[in-house]
Order: sequence, then C-alpha cells, then structure tokens
Amino acid sequence: MNRIKEVLTEKGIKQTWLAEKLGKSFSVVNSYVCNRRQPSLEVLFEIAKILQVSPKDLIESKE
Repeated sequence: MNRIKEVLTEKGIKQTWLAEKLGKSFSVVNSYVCNRRQPSLEVLFEIAKILQVSPKDLIESKE
C-alpha cells in the first residue's frame, strides 16, 4: 500500500499534473493512487522527487 493519494491531497496536487510530470497516462497514475497497482521502485523514487518528499513518506503511514 502506498500513500500517494494522501501526499497529493496534502499538497493540493492533481493526479493529472503528476501524470504529466511522470510522462505516464492518467489511468496508470490513478491505479497507483487508488492502490490497484504499485509503482516500481524507480517510479516511486521519481514520484517522491516530483512531490519533493522522501520516498519513505510515500510508503508508510504517519502513525
């Protein structure tokens, strides 16, 4: 499970913007956000870089 959706919401960023920055389709990014599909480590690190967060922030809950 990932926290991409929570981070996008916290930062006020739309999935379409992230898809454009990643060079991936909206449906692929939406699959990541809805946890239907998990990004590869390479893609996860790229998402973290784009969102300016630690990759760790995308994969663990804030408990």
